[in-house]
Formats: sequence, structure tokens, C-alpha cells
Amino acid sequence: MEDKQYLLLTKQAIGLVENEPDVIANLANLSALIYMNIERLNWVGFYILKDNELVLGPFQGKPACVRIPAGKGVCGTAVDTSRTVRVDDVHEFEGHIACDSESRSELVVPFFLQGKLAGVLDIDSPVACRFAESDELGFTHLMREVEKLLNSQSNV
Repeated sequence: MEDKQYLLLTKQAIGLVENEPDVIANLANLSALIYMNIERLNWVGFYILKDNELVLGPFQGKPACVRIPAGKGVCGTAVDTSRTVRVDDVHEFEGHIACDSESRSELVVPFFLQGKLAGVLDIDSPVACRFAESDELGFTHLMREVEKLLNSQSNV
């Protein structure tokens, strides 16, 4: 990964989480960091996987859907596949769950704790085709680096 913006963001993310064992506190700071530093976003947050359902976690933006079943919408698809999902226009995504009608594109990155899928980072933009492959790679790399720290120090 060579995008300087994401290298810097990843370093900042590591700095935020490296000495804090509480996962929720770390996710809260990460959502704020991303929301403040990446342009053209209208929502950034985390959903935590509980009993095959995603439950709203720390976020920045308008109030959001509280529960999303695994397999439903963009977030649920990321859970089912355990892979990052990038959608250019959510209105064309079959089964999209519209928490905010202003969102047009979405990027969802699953994250893992203690070897198990723990939830997703969900990033929305009011701009269609907002996320490029470089964004997908950058956020996926960021979450893999954060996972390493969370897995080594957290009380999960």
C-alpha cells in the first residue's frame, strides 16, 4: 500500500489505539479520526457482530440503523463474505438498507478479533463512485494494522 494519505491515517490510528485495551473506546476514536480526515463522507462507524446480527457501535454522522441482519445490505454482505465490499451506487445494490437517504456510495471493511469476525467498519458518502480501489486498499490495510494491536492488547 503506497497511498501517503492512508499511510499517515494508519499511523495516526495506531497511535490512538496502541495503549488503550478497550475495544469500544478504540472504535469510537477510529470513527472520529476517519470522519475528520477523509473528505466527502457523511457517515463513518462500526457495527459489532452479535448472534449473527450487526449492532450499531461507535460512529460519526446522523443517527443510523441499529440492527442489521447478517447477509442483508452492504454491511451484511461483508459479514457473509468476510471481505471488503465497495459499492459505487447504493441505490443499485440489491437489498441495500437505506439508513440515510443521502448516502450514495459505501465501503464496508470487516474486522476480526481473536480469529473471529467481530464486526465491520462502515463508511458512507453522499457522492456516487466516491470510493476507488485505493480507498478500499487503504481502509483494509488500516483495519488489518489496527486488528493486530487490538488482538494483542484488548480484553475481548
